Amino acid sequence: MTTRQNTSPYTGDERLLYGCMGLGGGWDTTPYGATEIKEAEAAVEAALDSGITVFDHADIYRHGKSEAVFGEILDRAPGLRERIVLQTKCGIRLADGDLPGMYDLRSETIVRQVEGSLGRLRTDFIDVLLLHRPDPLADPEDTARALTALHRQKLVRAFGVSNMSAAQIALLQAHLDFPLVADQLEMSLHHRDWLEAGVLVNTPEAANVGFPLGTLEHCRANGIRIQAWSALARGRFTGLEETPAERATARLVSSLAEAKGTTPETILLWWLQRHPARIAPVIGSARPERIRACGDAARREPELTHEEWYGLWITARGAALP
Repeated sequence: MTTRQNTSPYTGDERLLYGCMGLGGGWDTTPYGATEIKEAEAAVEAALDSGITVFDHADIYRHGKSEAVFGEILDRAPGLRERIVLQTKCGIRLADGDLPGMYDLRSETIVRQVEGSLGRLRTDFIDVLLLHRPDPLADPEDTARALTALHRQKLVRAFGVSNMSAAQIALLQAHLDFPLVADQLEMSLHHRDWLEAGVLVNTPEAANVGFPLGTLEHCRANGIRIQAWSALARGRFTGLEETPAERATARLVSSLAEAKGTTPETILLWWLQRHPARIAPVIGSARPERIRACGDAARREPELTHEEWYGLWITARGAALP
């Protein structure tokens, strides 16, 4: 049996990640300019000031402009590359003419997309590469062949996945000699399938939960870091409330923030971080003031009691637990 060497670039202290999807201008092929670079610099500076050192990308964000504008920042800030963990994703192909958008984890596609990311980011290596979405046509042995080659060439230090279940992770891992280090999933106080799946077993409501049961447990048992995308639920509970449950939750979040001397954004992130799976939220706002509002979640341990954590959950779900 091959011994898998732990190649994770994470130190274990990274409580937050900054998601760079909002950088680079619009979701089109219009070139970015000085304004977009300045806005990206302000966002990155706010993230660094807040204690964030992991920056999350994907080759498709803003049609590649998010990576490219970040590459501009790295080029203008000597020494910054050595201070951060640079993470990106591949495996999604955007619609192109008559071709629809699709998922593609074929070996040659992965290598080509990584080469593109390296060029746009202006770096010699990527710290962590995540496979963005499962590709139903992917042969795990073929996919693993690309990851192994990239690892041996020192173009990528470590690998993970995004939006994958325990079974999908295990199948890919069986073809790799190094461990997968992360799984990035949509998780928030609003998007709770990952949590509900574990408590609605043997109840009628379980039929309405689509999250693959056992994924969190698999990640915890195998040292795979769980990352939560859309952790702030796109502004729900901090200004964009639509339902009675959301409005009640927003009031509770605000009350807890005031009592603990922090921000509502931090309370929402603490709720995720308080879970024993050691979830690392990804914050994606491009607004410096909103990024800085998350700073306590990077600097302080979650200050929610057992009762407060459950209070937020039950209020957000709008119904008592089964």
